[in-house]
Amino acid sequence: MNYYQEITLLPEAEISLGFIWQNVFQQVHIALVENKVAPNQSEVAVGFPDYGQKGFPLGNKLRLFAKEQAQLEKLSINKWLTRLEDYCHVKTIKPVPEEVTWVSFTRQHVKSPERIERKMQEKAELWSARSGKTLDECLFDLEKSKPTSLSKLPFIFLHSQQTKERTPEKHSKFPLFIQKQTIEAQKQGVFDCYGLNNKANKGNSIGCVPHF
Repeated sequence: MNYYQEITLLPEAEISLGFIWQNVFQQVHIALVENKVAPNQSEVAVGFPDYGQKGFPLGNKLRLFAKEQAQLEKLSINKWLTRLEDYCHVKTIKPVPEEVTWVSFTRQHVKSPERIERKMQEKAELWSARSGKTLDECLFDLEKSKPTSLSKLPFIFLHSQQTKERTPEKHSKFPLFIQKQTIEAQKQGVFDCYGLNNKANKGNSIGCVPHF
């Protein structure tokens, strides 16, 4: 990743930083989907330079990274953020500094409480049918290994463009949990249409971005 473009989010008293993140990152996601180079694959990645800070844990800056300047020029993120220009400032494309570290940002799937309860019910019914135990007995035993839906990872509420393409009637929001990992040296890997490390990466490949 040799070039980057920085977006600074500008919250106001009446509009929270979290709400602006939702709207800005939604537009970034749409732009990456529209410019994808393969199914769920983007040549532009994202980075969160203030990840983990106090207050809003993603900070108020978002960086877009690409190997070539032309890739960021083609994305033309200003066009996608026109209606949000009062709430964010987009800087010009710049070369990545020479002295950087490397990090990877990956989507972390966290099950919702409703999904956990539904799966527990399905497992208990199946177990009850096979073992002859009552449904209540099976639910009680499964409670010991019940997964938690809690996560302390930073997240952004979004609408999935890919889900919308498959089932246009669904417009529910979901939390996009983002996990950061420090990488000792730059590694090659692909990115998904959120600009995050694509979980399709195998072996020693991982989608990572400069951190500075």
